[in-house]
Amino acid sequence: MISIAAFPKCWIEDICGGKMTLFEWIELSASLQCEGLELYSGFLQSFEQDYLKEVKRRIESLGMCMPMMCYSPDFTLPDADARKREVEKQIKMIQVTAELGGKFCRTLSGQGRPDVKVEDGTDWVVQSIELCLPTAEKCGIHLVIENHYKDGYWKYKEFAQKKELFLAILNRIPSPFFGVQYDPSNAIVAGDDPIELLELVKNRVKTMHASDRYLVEGATLEELKEADGALGYSQKLCHGVTGRGLNDYRKIFSVLKSVRFSGWVSIEDGMNGLEEMKQSVDFLKAMRTEVFS
Repeated sequence: MISIAAFPKCWIEDICGGKMTLFEWIELSASLQCEGLELYSGFLQSFEQDYLKEVKRRIESLGMCMPMMCYSPDFTLPDADARKREVEKQIKMIQVTAELGGKFCRTLSGQGRPDVKVEDGTDWVVQSIELCLPTAEKCGIHLVIENHYKDGYWKYKEFAQKKELFLAILNRIPSPFFGVQYDPSNAIVAGDDPIELLELVKNRVKTMHASDRYLVEGATLEELKEADGALGYSQKLCHGVTGRGLNDYRKIFSVLKSVRFSGWVSIEDGMNGLEEMKQSVDFLKAMRTEVFS
């Protein structure tokens, strides 16, 4: 049976910027009645052990756990020393994830810089991830690469946004401590079929982001490609209640059940407040009961 976590997409900037504290979000999340809370690295005010213990304690006091950490390394930087620093930061987040009691830490390929050749970028990403894996194994953490669109603080979209490049990286790293964080909405944005992608990676899926992505009225996927170079997410994209968009969650869950998936599904929602997030949680709980029971 899968477990359901929540990720506060709508409050990322508020929590990172200090307008809302992490502890305030933890308290708010109790009303969602999910099993876990996914955290973003930028939510943490400190990596000191006492602070991390308190974060873990507060989450667990509400009957939840912190199963997965959302982190955004940039492994396509042309400068080798800069990539080394990105590796060091990813390793630190693996250790922080373990301190918080988690088992999964997200990784990415990096930004799709127009001056970086595909061959070079692919090699840099693979080499960087491989340098992180000894620490992941030591800490009992799975590093999970997400088929991603674009970090909100990046200039360019994900280097490995398209499935061909994503699979090329994944297939070069057979480690049991490296897997996939599957996001069906991001596959749609990339112009890929989310079910087709899932079929290709289903045996390596460790975690999943559940959301439903919409294009604003009048926008096209082609216009998203033209937005490269603009900082953050395109204004032509928006999130909505999970289960009311383009994704077929009954089919997605059926594929996951076929490989006996029993990991975490984290809701990436809440752009219009906590009530919509609760609707997403309730939808996934109902779908879990229907498909996995």
